[in-house]
Amino acid sequence: MKNILVPVGSSKNAKSHLQYAIDFAKAFGAKVYVVQIYNVYTKAGTMIKIDYILERESQAFLEEHVASIDKKGVEVVTKVFKGKLVDTLELACKALKIDLIVLEPRTNSIKEEVYLGKTSGKIVKQTQIPALIVPEGYVYKPVVSVLMALKSAIIKKEGALIPLVNIKSQFKSIVNLLLVKTPNHKEGDFKVNEELSEMVTNINHEDAVTTFQGVLEHYRTYNPDLLCVVRRKRGFFSKLWEDNTILKKDFHSTTIPVLVLRGLK
Repeated sequence: MKNILVPVGSSKNAKSHLQYAIDFAKAFGAKVYVVQIYNVYTKAGTMIKIDYILERESQAFLEEHVASIDKKGVEVVTKVFKGKLVDTLELACKALKIDLIVLEPRTNSIKEEVYLGKTSGKIVKQTQIPALIVPEGYVYKPVVSVLMALKSAIIKKEGALIPLVNIKSQFKSIVNLLLVKTPNHKEGDFKVNEELSEMVTNINHEDAVTTFQGVLEHYRTYNPDLLCVVRRKRGFFSKLWEDNTILKKDFHSTTIPVLVLRGLK
């Protein structure tokens, strides 16, 4: 893991979140890109060009933000981009060869009941970039135990497991695999290939309506430091992704980081 990207909003948690990302990056010897994306919506005939002003203010904000953090020897680069959030973020990640995005759950949301706000929700839902969602105020610690939850262990995309492989390798983590048999279960879904099998310490099975419900049944049993799930159109967050906001009452794992891998198929 060489390059980590941290989108910055205006939440009160922004400093502790960036500190976590820097501490996490230090463990891997990775570079951290701290970015802010802005867009300009102007009425026809507007004479004042505000692009330069917004870019300048965003850059100054990022530099001040980074200066307030203990960088611990980690290389930190600030970048400001203009454009639509998801499209611009994907282009930036491709250009910067980003391995992982470290996200705040709520970013600009001020509602206490919200777990995943609209900005973070869009990034997790609409991109294929691996993301680590870090709870508000969470202090970095090594990942000793991982709970990975899947309804299908079929892996077709090369490199889909790389973020998890890197984490397990760096921290010597124990990976517990939970295979959840849902109503649309197909023969062969639970066939674990060699790559995944070599990573896993224990495999357990659960019958549930969704992967999400299966995790709720086993979460406290495993007491993991990290929950790992897979992004699918109708996957782990399907019940919750009817819009981009996820409420805390609907997502009970709000106390540990959640690693969201891109689709495996």
